[in-house]
Amino acid sequence: MLIRTEQTPNPATRKFLPGQVVMEAGTRDFPDADSAEASPLANALFGSGMVEGVFYGRDFVSVTAGSGVSWSDLEPAVLETLLDHFVSRTPLFAPGTAAGIRIDDDPAFEDKPEDAEVIGQIKELIETRVRPAVAQDGGDILYKGYKDGRLYLSMHGACSGCPSSTITLKRGIESLIRHYVPEVESVEAV
Repeated sequence: MLIRTEQTPNPATRKFLPGQVVMEAGTRDFPDADSAEASPLANALFGSGMVEGVFYGRDFVSVTAGSGVSWSDLEPAVLETLLDHFVSRTPLFAPGTAAGIRIDDDPAFEDKPEDAEVIGQIKELIETRVRPAVAQDGGDILYKGYKDGRLYLSMHGACSGCPSSTITLKRGIESLIRHYVPEVESVEAV
């Protein structure tokens, strides 16, 4: 099995492509070791003591190196862990149940019914134009809310903490969205 490695705009994050589907649907962000308990693979990556974040996309795993960690030290350990996981066909997530897990909507971002058409246009642009481009760089961006002309987005994976994420957000994403949806006055990361 060959796992390709790609650099991302975030120098602390690398994208690993195992040549197969990682997640059938959605994405999953593990911003710290505590959050990785749900996944044996993420847990093993954090177990090296050199990893600060793990992110699963459809066909990739992004890994963020800890502060002061050199990729020449970390990359062989990540590749070994990924090879072990994919060759052994270990489940991505530990068996269990989602019963009792509830994620409350943030009331600060509660959408107004009168904004439904604008929000629909925004969500379509994010799904068709923004998310595919961001995934190529090893990350993800999700709609969080729209209020009073401001669009709020959440950045994950390689995009979270990336030095160029502010430029991407303001010059790229904001320009694109404002072009197609003039009601949007600004785009903010949360």
